[in-house]
Amino acid sequence: MKTMDTRSGEQKTFEYTKLIMAQGGRPITPTLPGADLDHVFTLWTLEDMDKISHHLEENKPKNAVVVGGGFIGLEMVEALVKRGLKVNVVETMPHVMALMEAETAGFIENELLSYGVGIHTGAGVINIMSHAVKLDDGTILDAELVLLSIGVRPTLQLAKESGLEIGEAGGLLVNSQLQTSDSDIFAAGDMVEIEHRVNGKKVRIPLAGPANRQGRIAAENALGGNHHYRGALGTSVVRVFEAVAGTTGLSLKQARAAGMDADAVVVHKEHHTSYYPGAETVTTMLVYDRNSGIILGGQTAGYKGADKRLDVIATATAAKLTINDLADIDFAYSPPIGTANDAINMAAYTAENRISGFSPSVTVSELDAFIEGKNPVFVDVRDIFAYQKSHVKGAVHLPLEVLMRQIKTIPAGYPIIVYDETGKKGHQALRTLLGVGFKDVTNISGGHTSLQRQARTTGFKHLRIDLLPVVLKSLEKEASKDEEKKEEKTIDENSPIIVDVRTPNEFQSGAYPGAVNIELDRLMERYGELGNNKSRDIVVYCASGARSAYAQRMLAQIGYTKVRNGGGVATMMAKRSTQTSTATLSSEPLIVDVRSKEEFSGGAYPGAVNIPVDELQHRIDELGSKSREITLYCASGARSAYGQRVLQQLGFANTKNGGGIMQMMMKR
Repeated sequence: MKTMDTRSGEQKTFEYTKLIMAQGGRPITPTLPGADLDHVFTLWTLEDMDKISHHLEENKPKNAVVVGGGFIGLEMVEALVKRGLKVNVVETMPHVMALMEAETAGFIENELLSYGVGIHTGAGVINIMSHAVKLDDGTILDAELVLLSIGVRPTLQLAKESGLEIGEAGGLLVNSQLQTSDSDIFAAGDMVEIEHRVNGKKVRIPLAGPANRQGRIAAENALGGNHHYRGALGTSVVRVFEAVAGTTGLSLKQARAAGMDADAVVVHKEHHTSYYPGAETVTTMLVYDRNSGIILGGQTAGYKGADKRLDVIATATAAKLTINDLADIDFAYSPPIGTANDAINMAAYTAENRISGFSPSVTVSELDAFIEGKNPVFVDVRDIFAYQKSHVKGAVHLPLEVLMRQIKTIPAGYPIIVYDETGKKGHQALRTLLGVGFKDVTNISGGHTSLQRQARTTGFKHLRIDLLPVVLKSLEKEASKDEEKKEEKTIDENSPIIVDVRTPNEFQSGAYPGAVNIELDRLMERYGELGNNKSRDIVVYCASGARSAYAQRMLAQIGYTKVRNGGGVATMMAKRSTQTSTATLSSEPLIVDVRSKEEFSGGAYPGAVNIPVDELQHRIDELGSKSREITLYCASGARSAYGQRVLQQLGFANTKNGGGIMQMMMKR
C-alpha cells in the first residue's frame, strides 16, 4: 500500500496482511451558483466548526439560512438562534426530518416555529448571493451566513481505484464479517453499506453508533476473529431546543413499501404520573407486522422521556419481540419516574385492539386514503374549550360525558370516525357506539394531537382542520421576568382565589373563569403570589383532581388553612352554574342549560348557567325578574320545551326554547 504525506509530499510503501478501511464520508456540496462564496459553509469536522465560529465573531451576521432539515441542519439551526441570528431552514422534502413520519416531524416543526425559525419545505435553493438566497419558488431569504447540510457521500475514491466492489446502495460492499470483495481488506463506518436488520435490504446508515461497532468487529476479525455484524436499525434521535424526537427500524411507509403487511398505532401519554410535578406528554408510535405482531420499528417524540421509549422500541425491534410481548413487560415505575402502565404498554394495548378488531383505528398518515370515496361522519368527543379552538370541519361535537344521552344526533348509515385529544377517549367513544349498534366506527390513533402535527407538515386532502396558533417561546431566563412581575403588581391577600395547577398549555386550552395559573411543579417557588394571609380562601383544581389534591397538601404544609380541592375542571364548571346564577338577579338576558350537571360539565354554551330541568321549579329565585328574557336549551330541545312551559306557568312571560346545544352553538 502506497501513502503520501499531504503536508510534506513524502511517499511511503507499507506491506499488510490485513487492512481496515475507514475513510468515512464527506458532506455533499451542491453545484449551484454561489456555493463557493466565503459565507457558505458545511459542517463535518472541527476545522469546519472553527471556520463558522470565526465568521460569526468577525462578521457578526444577523441572519442565516440552513439548507437541509436533517440532524446536523436542525442542530445548527438551534445553535445559530442561540447566537442571536434570525434563521430560516430550507428542505426539499415535504417536512423536516424526512426520515420520520410527518406527524413526528410536526412536533419538531412546531418547536422551531415557537422560537421564530422560518420553515420552507418542498423548496430548494437555486442561487446563493452575497447577502441572500433564492428558492425555486421565487422566495428570497436574507442570508449573511449559509450552511449546507444536505447529506453525506461516502469517500470511495481509493476503494474504487483498488478495484473493490461497490454495492447497490452506493457504499462499499462488505459481508457480515465486514470483509470487502478482497478478503484481506475490511471496512467500517460511513463508507460501507450494510444490511438493514428488519428487512434485510442493503442500506447506508452514516451514524456514529453503527460505525463504532463496525470498527470494533472489523478489528476483531482482521486479527483472526469470527464476529458477524448483524446489521443496523438506523436508531437515531434529535433534540431541537427542548423538543426530542427519534426513529428506529422501519416507518409504516417503509414497511409497506418493502411488501410487509404492516400497521401502526400512536399514543400520547404522560412520561411520569400526572399528579407528580413536571409531567410531560410523550408520543409513542409502534409499527408492527399485522399477522405476526412482530415489532418492525417505531418513533417517539416529547420534551421528556422520548429517548427512553425509543431505546425500548429499538431493543424490541432487534429482538423481534411482538406486540403481546411489549404489552406484558414490567417497566420501572415510581411517580417521579414513570406510570403504572407506561406509554409503551399503552401503545401495545392499542395495537392489540387494532389487530383483534376490538377497537379499529387509523393513523393520521393513512387518513386521507382511508376516507377517500367515503362520506364519513366525524365525531369530536373533546370538551367545549378544545372544540372551539380547533376541530375537523363539519365534525359533530359530542363530549364523551354526554355521548350516550345525545347519541341520536349522530346521523345513521354513515361510516363514523371518532377522535379526542390523544386517542384514549376516542377508544371509549368507539366502544360505546359499537355497543349500541353502530357498525362502521374507527378511532383516529393519536387523536387531535396527531391531526394537528400532520396538518402542520403535509396537511390533508380530504378534510380541513384549523391549525392551533404557535405558542412563542423565548431563550431569555423566565425567572427574571417572574421577579419583575412580582415587583410590579400589588398582591391581593384577602379575596378568595381559584388556582389552576395544570400546565400553561392545559390552562390555555380552557380554564375556569377568573382562575390564575400556577402549575404544580412551580407552586413551591410561586406560592408567594397567593399572599401572606394564611387564612385566605383558596380553591385549587386541575384536570382530574389528583394534582390539585397534591397542591392542597403542599399549601397546607406551608401554613394555608383554608385550601379546598375543587377537583377537575369539569367539576368546577358544573359548580359554577349555581354560583353564577345566585350571584346575579339582574334583568339582563339569561341562557339556562337544563341538562344534567354531568352533561353540562362535558361542554356548554358560553355564559350559560346550569339548572337541570327537574330542579327548575325549586330554583326559580335564581332567575330574577319574571319579565327577564330567558333562553333555555338542552341536548335536543325536548327538555327545554318542557322547561319553557314550566316557567310560563310560573309567570315568566319572556322565555324561549333555544333547542339543542348544537343549534345554540350554530346560532352563536
